[in-house]
Amino acid sequence: MAIKVPGKRYGKRLQHSKVFGHGVHGKHGGNADVLITPLVDMFVIIVLFLIANFSATGEVLMMTKDIQLPEAVNVKEVEMHPVVMVSGEEVTISGTVVGRVPDLVKEEYLNIPALEEKLRDMKKQFEDLHSMAEGNTNAFKGDVNIQAHKDVEFSIIKRVMFSCASAGYNNINFATLQKGEAGAEPPTAAATP
Repeated sequence: MAIKVPGKRYGKRLQHSKVFGHGVHGKHGGNADVLITPLVDMFVIIVLFLIANFSATGEVLMMTKDIQLPEAVNVKEVEMHPVVMVSGEEVTISGTVVGRVPDLVKEEYLNIPALEEKLRDMKKQFEDLHSMAEGNTNAFKGDVNIQAHKDVEFSIIKRVMFSCASAGYNNINFATLQKGEAGAEPPTAAATP
């Protein structure tokens, strides 16, 4: 049996390779193998970073150019509830137009029937969905967010609030911008109870 020099021993498969074995030294191939494991690890870290930095609830309020929110000092964070948007032209909920403001100013009713019907449908869907779940602890609380333009007449806001209360949404929050102090960061969306 021959005496071998001490050192690393490679298997038969790698013994004649250019990198590990005693094959041709000094010549490296032009193609490098891509290592998949570090690549997958890097993408997992990027995904976790993005999940950690973005809010899990997503956007609660849709900021549109038609609605300029009023400013408030005492605010709390906006929570995920149905959003009734009142611009200078129309009243919408979940992207559905339920009334036009010029028509609502002319009417004598205190409620907005289309808004009330849509809110009742949403309440029924919530109750049906949560009644099927076992051990449900989420009772219907009746929370709604109103996102209204700062120059809309109070009579329209009063009709929206009455329609919400008639449909069972008694906890009404108004979307506002947090009023910043001099040199503070820019205003953020918030709710005032």
